[in-house]
Amino acid sequence: MRIPLCPWCACPKKAHVRFKETGLRSGEVWRLKWTDTDFESGTLTVNSPEKDGTPRVLKISSTLTAMLNNLPKEKERIFTGDLYVFRRTFRRYRKSIAQKLQNPRLNRITFHTFRHWKATMEYHRTKDLLYVKEILGHRDIKTTLMYTQLVKFERDDYHVKVSGRLKEDEELLSAGFEYVTERDGLKLYRRRK
Repeated sequence: MRIPLCPWCACPKKAHVRFKETGLRSGEVWRLKWTDTDFESGTLTVNSPEKDGTPRVLKISSTLTAMLNNLPKEKERIFTGDLYVFRRTFRRYRKSIAQKLQNPRLNRITFHTFRHWKATMEYHRTKDLLYVKEILGHRDIKTTLMYTQLVKFERDDYHVKVSGRLKEDEELLSAGFEYVTERDGLKLYRRRK
């Protein structure tokens, strides 16, 4: 069975597209080596950050882990070829799709758009600017503020759960709920919708 290849870089299953979940710069993705991956723990180590960024370890999804694990491990780096050529090919395909769909706004999407998307989504989810700063590898919080200034929290909607047992506490915390308070022997948790 033939694996469909990406038209941009000839990698199987468009594995590079899944990197939107990491918030990495395109150059950081292109510099990744197989030694930077830990498939068992599902982590990715950024040892060669761009723009004087900080090295960091990021958790990656099982989907991205599986996609990376299926790529051929013939060379030291995960993605091979010239990044400039990859970007140029991306722009050509993007332009073609924008014309076909008659949506010129698609031409404004760049690889860096995915980085902004990740920063915005994480800030919206956590409202923790220092956490977003660490994910993006910024050294200065002012740089992170540029990524998150467009987030507007028009309303704060939460899912609320009540727990009376330790096992329920563990399940809620692992599901992303945060502890709020305790009342009448019951613990209240919430998670942003």
